[in-house]
Amino acid sequence: MSSIRIIGDSLANIPWQEKPQGCTAPVWRYTENPVIGRNPLPEVARIFNSAVLPYGEGFIGVFRGEQRDGMPHIYLGRSRDAIHWEFDEEKINFTDKDGNSFMPIYAYDPRLVRIDDTYYIMWCQDCYGPSIGIAETKDFRTFTRLENPYLPYNRNAVLFPRKVGGNYMMLSRPCDNGHTAFGDIFISESPDMEFWGRHRHVMGKSDRWWENLKIGGGAAPIETDKGWLLFYHGVVNTCNGYVYSIGAAILDINEPSKVLHRCGNYILAPEEWYEERGFVPNVCFPCAALTDADTGRIAIYYGCADSYVGVAFTTVQELWDYIIAHDAADESDFEIGLR
Repeated sequence: MSSIRIIGDSLANIPWQEKPQGCTAPVWRYTENPVIGRNPLPEVARIFNSAVLPYGEGFIGVFRGEQRDGMPHIYLGRSRDAIHWEFDEEKINFTDKDGNSFMPIYAYDPRLVRIDDTYYIMWCQDCYGPSIGIAETKDFRTFTRLENPYLPYNRNAVLFPRKVGGNYMMLSRPCDNGHTAFGDIFISESPDMEFWGRHRHVMGKSDRWWENLKIGGGAAPIETDKGWLLFYHGVVNTCNGYVYSIGAAILDINEPSKVLHRCGNYILAPEEWYEERGFVPNVCFPCAALTDADTGRIAIYYGCADSYVGVAFTTVQELWDYIIAHDAADESDFEIGLR
């Protein structure tokens, strides 16, 4: 197998556990999962499907907090080790460009991406139907909402961590007004984070059982010298409901609507109690990944059964070798995604 390396920053304090002896999977779970349990705040019953990044000497995150009244909102959390978290008791107060409060009716499944000196939060919200909200911050004290990038209906927005070809790039998953029983991953471009276009298809569901209903973007793509490493979720409909697993693919570095390699196997599926049992059982839903370019280590953060947050580990080399050994990319993946 050829070698691969992460292009990015070193992160010496990345959370890490060595691969257990006898483990044959390319990804292994943190032995102390879940890292966030139920009832983490007085008014929040569950935190899951959340995103984290290095910040200062520690880590910061945006968290889906399912309130006790049933409405999801986004909460801010901080940690020294990315494992033990402290949360603000009040949800993030988003404002408009003039500093006036501008709160979404609801907000869930946030992602967090740093581009240069600005941090961007994306989430699903109501815009006369499910759509994408986006805000920016430089200090995690003020959060300014930007124009909605898409019309409804859309979910699972994920920004790339740098411009490609001079434009911002964002993945999304067009949907319908319900709990969508379909969905492919698309990519869009913007010169200014306000006007979005040049929409391209990236990849769709497959005939493989674990992703034969729908797929959606997960963590922000990780830049490597072989292309963009993308974690995504794949969904199957069983006699007992939907099952969410985690997949992996490599996108072209300069034309990320093209899929170069796509793992035919899932890399993580519900097996542990905190993944199989919860408010929505049988869910592994990736939203973030920490990386250390020096060692190639990756820590994946994923929602578990819509009730908890889990962490899993891998290395970019181990994952690359596994993807190549189980590569199932086909002609529709190789396309530029324009018809």
